[in-house]
Amino acid sequence: MNTESSRRTATTSQRKNPPMCQHQPTCPSADSADREAAHLVAHHPEQGWSLLCNGVLHFEDTGELLPDGQIIAPHRPLDTGNVVTAA
Repeated sequence: MNTESSRRTATTSQRKNPPMCQHQPTCPSADSADREAAHLVAHHPEQGWSLLCNGVLHFEDTGELLPDGQIIAPHRPLDTGNVVTAA
């Protein structure tokens, strides 16, 4: 038995995943400024995150994890004029 040929595997430099967005018109890409406007694929409020159809993980604190691994820091509004506090 030739063990050398049985260990040989095909490798690719990039992972090929089919696009998740099947909407018309298509949702914004993960690298566009309006990426948060993409449709929800999975929503887990008990865990504080949602998966958008462009591959972005959107967190409850407004932070994001892009499909390429880039982290977007939380970007909550700084205007505290609209914050409601409990009495």
